[in-house]
Amino acid sequence: MVHEVELQALATYLEKNHLKQTKQRELILQTFLEANRHVTSEDLYQAVRKEHSNIGYTTVYRTMKLLVEAGLATERHFDDGITRYEIEQEHHDHLVCVQCGKIQEFECEEIEQRQNEVASEHGFEILRHRHELYGHCSSCRENR
Repeated sequence: MVHEVELQALATYLEKNHLKQTKQRELILQTFLEANRHVTSEDLYQAVRKEHSNIGYTTVYRTMKLLVEAGLATERHFDDGITRYEIEQEHHDHLVCVQCGKIQEFECEEIEQRQNEVASEHGFEILRHRHELYGHCSSCRENR
């Protein structure tokens, strides 16, 4: 699957910052976008190496940092201390299973509205926020 808009955004960012556009960076971006989930550098490294064994872990890691700087990816840090990346997108919240590590995204307008009301009641201006709920997913609860 070709992601022309994202590839062009990367090319523009690299040119603006006087960095080289490489096939390796393009491949890592493609692999990241096709994963369509929260991924670690290690996840991406393993996926990229299946097709291109000459790409090293450091290249993947540095490229993900570039994608974050370019606004194409977002770094996420959950309670397990592992950095994950997700596609830059509209705001959403997360359900995180502390047993298997599954991460499920959700949106809830009621939560968003209520937290804005609470902030307003306290004279507080929200600039950004993260909402993460930790517990056990249905699969892990069934297996207990």
